[in-house]
Amino acid sequence: MAVLESKLAATSVEILGPDAAGDALQALPGRSRDLVPGFLILVFMALALPTVGSVPTWITLTVAALAMGMMLFIMASGLTLVFGLMDVMNLGHAAFVAVGAYTATLLVGPLKGLIESESVWASLVAISAVMLLSMVVTAALGWVYERLFVKPVYGDHLKQILITIGAMIIIEQIVLVLFGANQMLLPLPEAVRGSIFMGDVAIERYRLVAVGVGLVVFVGLTLLLNRTRVGLLIRAGVENRSMVEALGYRIRGIFVAVFVGGSALAGLGGVMWGFYREQFTVAIGAEVLVQMLIIVIIGGLGSVAGCFAGAMLIALTTNYVSFLLPDLALVSNILVMVAVLLWRPQGLYPVNKH
Repeated sequence: MAVLESKLAATSVEILGPDAAGDALQALPGRSRDLVPGFLILVFMALALPTVGSVPTWITLTVAALAMGMMLFIMASGLTLVFGLMDVMNLGHAAFVAVGAYTATLLVGPLKGLIESESVWASLVAISAVMLLSMVVTAALGWVYERLFVKPVYGDHLKQILITIGAMIIIEQIVLVLFGANQMLLPLPEAVRGSIFMGDVAIERYRLVAVGVGLVVFVGLTLLLNRTRVGLLIRAGVENRSMVEALGYRIRGIFVAVFVGGSALAGLGGVMWGFYREQFTVAIGAEVLVQMLIIVIIGGLGSVAGCFAGAMLIALTTNYVSFLLPDLALVSNILVMVAVLLWRPQGLYPVNKH
């Protein structure tokens, strides 16, 4: 890592000059730490307690929101990476969510013994196997998708919007042909059904699983982008592609890997959301597309931390408002987006702070 950073620094001086090179390296995503958005989210949670009025109800709503936020984060994280790091407006991202969920339904039969087992470990093994296999399928689909639909329109946002929406419709129609229009069933393993009771507080077991998976994904992405050679290349390539290519690295291949990884994360999110819903149609991805876009926008394009904070904020707002003022639930996310963008037009954790 140190050797690579020194090479990037030396090459940037040659290409950009000393002043511009210093600015470029300082602008690499992930270098600054801003605790304000996270602190405000905690304040928001604390202020909701007296409004809700009941501690057990507040805990139940908050844990449910955290679980929902984790699932939204997993689905939106791939989208923010593709938007922010590749400058690709992939509005067909929802199709990968649907494919992930539908792939999971194919694995219920082969894993029936583990799914119906009352052992927690057997259930976790079943869920993990479904997740991994669905991620492999959506990653492969993402590679084909990038080659067919995205590669011809790099650099043209209008064409990207049109062709990716069209690609989403094509994939959804193929799914309908293969699986039919009936609702699909994705039953939760027996051991993670039901709730854990702690006094008057009831917490669904699956929500705890969702929180755990979401935290693993968040930590993994953060370490990948900020503590590995690949992450450094990705972040440097975002700032100055020519500088990294001058070192002999193939940014094109790295960015394709980012797209494939983003597709796999969408598939993982689709599995998590499918288990949460248990019954769904091909529109399972399209139903959360608007929320994913809002999360990406308010978080800051390409920012994993911003995506995480945005997902938590949207999920908390949705749960609290749905409980307190159900009539405002549909517009609450839009109001949050407006408030955040008025405060920070580039998002909670913008990648580039120039």
